[in-house]
Amino acid sequence: MDSPSTDPIVIWFNGGPGCSSMLGMMQELGPIVNNDGESFFETNPHPWNERANVLFLESPAGVGWSTAGEDYDLDTNDMVQSEDAIKALRHWFKKFPEYLPNDVFVSGESYGGIYVPYMAW
Repeated sequence: MDSPSTDPIVIWFNGGPGCSSMLGMMQELGPIVNNDGESFFETNPHPWNERANVLFLESPAGVGWSTAGEDYDLDTNDMVQSEDAIKALRHWFKKFPEYLPNDVFVSGESYGGIYVPYMAW
């Protein structure tokens, strides 16, 4: 482990729907954290990216830093969300094909627990 070229890829979803996955990155499992009530960041002593390449996906479209092309793109359900997430992952692999051989894991919390099996399916 500790080798990004061979470490697994972990796709992370926060729940909601409507909760940005940046919450997971910035307060839970990312390399730096901003603890509740604090106005500063500190190093996370146990970030997941020490053992994996973590992709924090915003879901559904329009949540957090994600955007939608048209207003109708914001009409969603769990199946549409999973199709969008797969498209995002495929685009990511097109940009970074060197990671295609790596294992891929899908994970999340709260309503992200709905996104996970839909994406895996």
